[in-house]
Amino acid sequence: MSLLSYEGFAVLTVFMLALDLYQTRGGVTIKKAALWSLFWVFLALLFNGFIYLYWQQIAPESSYSNSEAATAFLTGYLLEKSLSVDNLFIFALIFSQFAVPESLRPRVLMLGVLGALILRGIMIAIGAELLTQFHWVLYVFATFLLYTGFKLWQEDDEKSEDFSKSLPVRLIKKCFRVSESYQGHRLLYKDRLGWIATPMMIVIAVIALTDVMFALDSIPAIFAVTKEPFLIFTANVFALLGLRSLYFVLEGMLTRFCYLRPALAFILSFIGIKMLLMETQWAIPTPVSLGVIVITITSAIAGSLWKNKVITSAS
Repeated sequence: MSLLSYEGFAVLTVFMLALDLYQTRGGVTIKKAALWSLFWVFLALLFNGFIYLYWQQIAPESSYSNSEAATAFLTGYLLEKSLSVDNLFIFALIFSQFAVPESLRPRVLMLGVLGALILRGIMIAIGAELLTQFHWVLYVFATFLLYTGFKLWQEDDEKSEDFSKSLPVRLIKKCFRVSESYQGHRLLYKDRLGWIATPMMIVIAVIALTDVMFALDSIPAIFAVTKEPFLIFTANVFALLGLRSLYFVLEGMLTRFCYLRPALAFILSFIGIKMLLMETQWAIPTPVSLGVIVITITSAIAGSLWKNKVITSAS
């Protein structure tokens, strides 16, 4: 892998993060968020075309052909995008439980995305090295994905997780006094008795914890699609970049996607099976995985919208 490919993409990532932060200045409307969501998807597809045309220059030592690399990136991107939607449910729950003002939500989401990018970059580097040195780690990842998929199947949507008693909250309350109200973007402020943590610090800490949880799910999953670290990292970056805009588009609709969690559970289980079958005569080709992911998510969204339409008509 050419070092230049990582350096160039690092510069592009910083530019895209700055652009994402800039576009939320002055508030976020649903129309604006929808247009930016489409823009980030278009940008990912444009980058996919770039991989198809220049993969041999990007990774001259790779065993992938241009078309194989492009298919792997697109599959990984759609997989990570699908799994990242589950983040939105948790973000909405956190914002509700901690009464985060709407004006502060874009900043919180940006910090969440930055934390996720850093954590996933670290986990990709570690995971790639582990798979290179210890092939059996592949089966550990597969087992973990199957377990996660099973847990998601069993999850009760009616029972919401209470983040107010989570470890980060307990640690902050043990170390600091916590103010009752938000102080803008400030995490800490000082009075005559010492430092006081704001609810913003607690929210950021909880978001960081969820970033770790989601990275543990998504990184093993994409290793079933490709073992090329560059494709894995770039697919994750593009999947996460549009997450803020997508949140504001779907904020009022998340509870309506009733079939999305079962769809994600199926995808994780499918990817776990794919990982177990890798390097066997029953190995599942990447284009097949791409088709399964697209059909599953499309069916889940369409089914959810149809069910809500039937309920609305009946009432």
